Amino acid sequence: MGYFVNVEPGVNLYVEDINPEGSKTIVFIHGWPLSHKQFEYQFDFLPAKGYRCIGIDWRGFGNSDKPMSGYNYNRLADDIRTVVDVLELNDFTLVGHSTGGAIAIRYMSRFNGYGVSKLVLIDAAAPIGFTTETANKFLNETLNDRPKMIKEVTDTFFFQYITGPFSDWFFQMGLQAAGWSTAAIIVLLRDENLDTDLQKISAPTLIVHGIHDKVIPFTQAQELNQKIRNSQLVPFQYSGHGLFWEERNKFNQLMTQFIGL
Repeated sequence: MGYFVNVEPGVNLYVEDINPEGSKTIVFIHGWPLSHKQFEYQFDFLPAKGYRCIGIDWRGFGNSDKPMSGYNYNRLADDIRTVVDVLELNDFTLVGHSTGGAIAIRYMSRFNGYGVSKLVLIDAAAPIGFTTETANKFLNETLNDRPKMIKEVTDTFFFQYITGPFSDWFFQMGLQAAGWSTAAIIVLLRDENLDTDLQKISAPTLIVHGIHDKVIPFTQAQELNQKIRNSQLVPFQYSGHGLFWEERNKFNQLMTQFIGL
């Protein structure tokens, strides 16, 4: 089922709640500039295994409201905390992809991992996101030809071949975001650093990363693995930035092993 959670006056986040009666809860935080829909191939599999899967669209993206402000890690983490409180979630696994991984890291440090029993970081944009050069290029294109920028992101996202229809689906997901929120997150990825957050994470952490990732280099996953205690790194040999789809069977099985049934 889908519903909205109010996180501040005039701002409601869209939440997709699949198999609410499931035995164990997994909360998914999508990447930029996408939405919860990027996890379609987890939502096909994990609820059928008995898990409750919750996908949250961050402010400015997907089906959520698109205010002009609030595009920093603290506010985005606060939004997640509000959803956790409203849904009264505890003992859940927090999963974040790319920028969603960075938001998950800030959530863990800001709220001392409130309610989280396990953490999964997929191709996480941490401890840094974009280089200044990459960010400025994306920023310029976002403010002048956003569809072209999203097409370029889609083209570099995957190591494996994607079909035209799949590319179109992914492209449309990115277009659902507002231009201003898309741009604001680029600035966030350029200017904020999560180094000091990493030592505050104590939950068991699974780090997965495609070795062919052209968006966030694999070396950053190795750095996370060194700096987050109680973490394990599993490289994905046939993936770029989209291992949740490129090696979905391996990833889904790994999730069930890490979380338990």
